[in-house]
Formats: sequence, structure tokens, C-alpha cells
Amino acid sequence: MKKKNSVVDSNNKVVKLRFEDNNLARNLFGVHDQNLRSLEKKLDITINVRGTDVSLAGGCSDVEIAGKLLNEFYQLLKKGYPVFGSDIEQAVKILSKDHEASLHDIFSHSIFIPAKGHVIIPKNYHQKQYMDAIRQSDLVFGIGPAGTGKTYLAVAMAVMALSKKQVERIILVRPAVEAGEKIGFLPGDLLEKINPYLRPLYDALYDMMDFEKTVQLRESGVIEVAPLAFMRGRTLSSSFVILDEAQNSTREQMKMFLTRLGFGSKVVVTGDITQIDLPEGKMSGLVEAEGILKGIQGISFQYFDAGDVVRHPLVSDIIDAYQK
Repeated sequence: MKKKNSVVDSNNKVVKLRFEDNNLARNLFGVHDQNLRSLEKKLDITINVRGTDVSLAGGCSDVEIAGKLLNEFYQLLKKGYPVFGSDIEQAVKILSKDHEASLHDIFSHSIFIPAKGHVIIPKNYHQKQYMDAIRQSDLVFGIGPAGTGKTYLAVAMAVMALSKKQVERIILVRPAVEAGEKIGFLPGDLLEKINPYLRPLYDALYDMMDFEKTVQLRESGVIEVAPLAFMRGRTLSSSFVILDEAQNSTREQMKMFLTRLGFGSKVVVTGDITQIDLPEGKMSGLVEAEGILKGIQGISFQYFDAGDVVRHPLVSDIIDAYQK
């Protein structure tokens, strides 16, 4: 991509860009130029297209963000990384906070899931930091609101580690805490009663692997999904272990869980400390662990906020409203 020219006055800027590859340019612009139209709305600029030439006009800062975004996504496309409409929205958020942020560094840290041929790409800087922390540390805490990808990315990293034979098992764990609903009158035995609490972990697994393959690996014990209470007395070696919804673990359960860590294992603990469903007076194990374990070498803490939400845009607004 080459910048043809730019003209600046006191408040506004016009930048003209030329993209050499017609197919890549069309992918960058989106179907019926939807990606460019999205940029116009997000940044309050005007974009005109003629062939593979693009003209950006508007406030200096917004035009610079748009130009940087299009340049970097074009380079990603040249290297074979797909660009989606949701990536444009996330990139605008990233560059609005930090004009110097490298979209290439963030979006090129992909996870390849061979079972389904999925390529999972971090959607923001905090997701990239989170994935880097999981690669580098044996124990990682991911703390933040719903919809920020904490559990999904952890499961993706676990599936990738299993496919590369870096671990022998995946163990997915959740506390079974009643969040206003009672499970005592649900039909079935104990495992059937607590199954709804584990369903989100199954959903993430099924998105990464074929259903039949997942069932086969569960039956053979290579993949295990279990309530937190079932972890007592075990030593988890050569495993990728994820404790989800950890804000609903008690302090005793959290200590018990963390001391299960065995040789060759990696543990990821995720939770949202604003949504604790423990009975009144019970200390959250996640909150206590955050205060006790910070600063220990080999343990990483990664925090997410409403700006990192990658679900429907309203989810971020809802989280901000409740925080206020």
C-alpha cells in the first residue's frame, strides 16, 4: 500500500491511499464496502472509494486512526490473516485508546485449531496479553466482565496444547453455586443436576472440536469436565486445567484447587469479581487469591474491562451502566 498524498488544514485532514492488490482491497473494504461504512460511523469521517483508491476526510485524529487501521489490516491480509467486520470495530477501540498500538502484533497472534481448521485471533490488546501470559506462565488469572473472551480463549489454548501434545489432558472445572435458582428438585443424579453449570464449558469445547471427537476424548478421560468439589485429593500433572467462574469459589476451594497443580501442567483461572453468587459472608476465593498471589514469579494476572467485550455492542454499554 502506498500513501499518495495528504493535505492538512488547521482542523481537518484528507488522506489518499492506494492498495495494489484488487482482491485484498475488496476483502479489506468488505462486502459492499461495509467495513469502510463502519469506519465512517465509528470515526465520523467521510470515505470515498474509486477502484482500489481510498480517500479519507475528517478530523486529523480520526483520519490518522482510519489510515493506520487500513494500512495494518492490509498487511495482515497480505500475510493470509482474515479480517472480519467485528475486527474493524475492535481496532477502532484499540487505536482510539492508543494511537501507537500495533494492530499487526495484536491480530497476528492467532491460535490454530486443527480439528475444525479454525484460526482464532485476539480481538484487542488485553486478549493478546492474556494469550501471551498463558504461553509464558504456569498459572494465569483472567479477571474481567462477561463477554471478554476469558474462557473461550483459555479453552482454545488448551485444545491447541493438546493437539501439539504439550499436555496429555484437558480438565475444565466450575464451582456449582446456586445463583438464585435451586438444583435440589432438578431430576437426575448429582452429575445430572450439576450438568447445567458445566454447559458453557461444553459449548466452548464443541466450538473447537467435532462433537463425536469431544465425546470420545471425554469417555477416554483425555478431556474432563467436572465441578470444583470433585478436585479434592487429586494431583493434576501433564494437564491443561481451567477453573471457570472462579469468583464463586470459596477461599478454601481456591486454595485446594491451586495446590492440585502438578508437574508439566498449566492452570488458567477465570472470573468476574462483580458477579459473585456466594452466600453472604463467604469470602470469594478469587478475590482473596488476587490479594495474596500477586508478585509471585510464574503467576500472571490479566485484567479485562467493558471496552474488551466482543459480544453485541450493547453488552459493553450494559456493563458500564451497572458499574456506574
